[in-house]
Amino acid sequence: MLSTFLAFLGACTLIAASPGPSTVLIIRQSLVSKRAGLMTVLGNETGIFIWGLVAAFGLTGLLAASELAYNVMRITGAVVLVGFGVQTLRSARRAKREGGDAAADETAAAPAPLGRGAGWRSYRAGLVMNLANPKAAVFALSFLPQFVPSGAPKLPTMVALAAVWAVYEIGYYSVYVWCVSRLKGLLSRAAVRRRMEQVSGGVLVALGVRMAVEG
Repeated sequence: MLSTFLAFLGACTLIAASPGPSTVLIIRQSLVSKRAGLMTVLGNETGIFIWGLVAAFGLTGLLAASELAYNVMRITGAVVLVGFGVQTLRSARRAKREGGDAAADETAAAPAPLGRGAGWRSYRAGLVMNLANPKAAVFALSFLPQFVPSGAPKLPTMVALAAVWAVYEIGYYSVYVWCVSRLKGLLSRAAVRRRMEQVSGGVLVALGVRMAVEG
């Protein structure tokens, strides 16, 4: 059981280390504030746990077996990714239009505090990003059963593994948020921040287009 659990944690590390749309969104939100980044992480991991529950009850098998359902979710996920990407690119363009690098550097060095409800919006962004990805659902279905020990009750074990997976990734991605916050002095410079938003927005759009066309 211990060796299986350690192997499971190792696999979780490899999954979290693989770059994907959720990673890009977490880093992008962490540029706004540490709280926004952490709330995005919590939203993303809520999605992970939901997909783990769905996989435990075998419902993602229906998604994997139905080409129509999968394609609907795939196109929806692509639209969500492109939407987040376009929003990020527009934010970078708006920052550039608002006053040039010299003036913007002075104001961007101390970002405005998050408004009321911004934490919930960050949480919702992470949750929507994860739930809109059909590959996350199918992956959970194929990933979790591999670590159910022989003779163990499948449903409660998979639910427990899904919870461990989500909690582990909260800790993992919190390191990303912490690193971004430590580099706040550099990343808060308007030119640097705008460039990072341009890159992250472009990556999200590209991932969305890829999801839409690859089938």
